Amino acid sequence: MKDKILIVIQARMASSRLPGKVMLPILGKSLLARMIERLQMIKHKAQLVVATSETADDDIIETEANAIGIPCFRGSLNNLLDRHYQAAKLYNADVVLKIPSDCPLIDPKIIDEVLDYFFANRGQFDFVSNLHPATYPDGNDVEIMTIECLTNAWENATRPLELEHTTPYIWENPELFSIGNFAWPTGLDYSMSHRFTIDYAEDYYFIERIFRELYPENNAFSCREILDLLEQKPEIYNINAQYAGVNWYRHHIDELKTVSADKTRQAPTTTIQEQ
Repeated sequence: MKDKILIVIQARMASSRLPGKVMLPILGKSLLARMIERLQMIKHKAQLVVATSETADDDIIETEANAIGIPCFRGSLNNLLDRHYQAAKLYNADVVLKIPSDCPLIDPKIIDEVLDYFFANRGQFDFVSNLHPATYPDGNDVEIMTIECLTNAWENATRPLELEHTTPYIWENPELFSIGNFAWPTGLDYSMSHRFTIDYAEDYYFIERIFRELYPENNAFSCREILDLLEQKPEIYNINAQYAGVNWYRHHIDELKTVSADKTRQAPTTTIQEQ
């Protein structure tokens, strides 16, 4: 029997920097819808589920998921580990992918490559990602774990950052889990120089511009095509370049054993305008 793959898309309306970002419009559809459209392009057979919270603010996410035709699971607001675990149990998953909803430019081919690596080494790894260490442009985050691995984390994780961010208990304890990493085959490392994720208004302007430039010609545009566009039109790269390398690690660098200070950057205090 083939493993049942579940892709969990974590989404919520609350955001201290850009509230409601998953519902922002991209070419007439929500950012969440555009991201799901890309996830549905992967070659591996997988069940998709949007995992949001039980708070009233997130009713709109359930409504949107239903409109897209994707099931929605609702659970804890702040305990994302529990939200992933409960969704995985509900859908009888054997393999769980964690994909945050702030990655609408994620390349389906990259997801397939990481999945190929995981299954080529099935039984060797409990957890495989392309983040430890990261090499792809930020916003191509893929984390894959066996249900046994996720269950272990759910049963034993206690620190707030482990509960909020789902997987730190796993990759922070390499003595307990067999961990694999898939590096960008190009040999390049753009993880701190290129930002394809959304957390600030400038990120939205950047992502919306990428879609306007590439989507009409090819709705399955790749990471390579984005990079080619940025080389041709550096003004697009500059829209959110000041936030490159800014990630959640910066809030927990003193707590993390396996992440060094050069893998994160503090957010600038000034902003730039849409270009």
